[in-house]
Amino acid sequence: MHMVEIKKNGLFDINSILSKIGIDEKQRVAELGCGNFGFFVFPLARLVGRQGKVYAVDILKPTLEEIKKEAKKNNLPQITTVWSNLETFKAADIETSSLDSALLINVLHQSKKKIEILRESIRLLKRGGRLAIIEWKNMDLPLGPKPDQRVKIESLKTAIPKIGLNIVEEFNAGPYHYGLILIKL
Repeated sequence: MHMVEIKKNGLFDINSILSKIGIDEKQRVAELGCGNFGFFVFPLARLVGRQGKVYAVDILKPTLEEIKKEAKKNNLPQITTVWSNLETFKAADIETSSLDSALLINVLHQSKKKIEILRESIRLLKRGGRLAIIEWKNMDLPLGPKPDQRVKIESLKTAIPKIGLNIVEEFNAGPYHYGLILIKL
């Protein structure tokens, strides 16, 4: 598994981020735009346990195949892969208002349709459900996307109340990232 690798390179402290969201056993959660390694998918699976459900959502089918294989190998039947374009409302084959929590980790900066991605994320959450957003800080960094592609925390904080979310917490998600925990009203 690639967990050790990410800890070492110091991008995120996954456990600290997950503890801020407050994931419990039997919950239904999703990593939206989970990417190749599903860095959060597997720790989420351990937190929700066998009676919970973790949706690994991505637009890249090979990515989902990898996660499916890894989940099978590690005997984690609570992980379900879902192919979807998050920019399209109702594209994810997950029931509306069914998730306790959803994560958007380094996803928004990759799209010009940020509000659409947020809308789809909100659709999936129950009222009172939590959305975690982690993005690159808007500063000169040795890695990450170009500065003009980064999502400025200020613009997110302006948009969030207009789309039915409240900010619960703002935090430092590592040397290069900020994090927001939001709640669906």
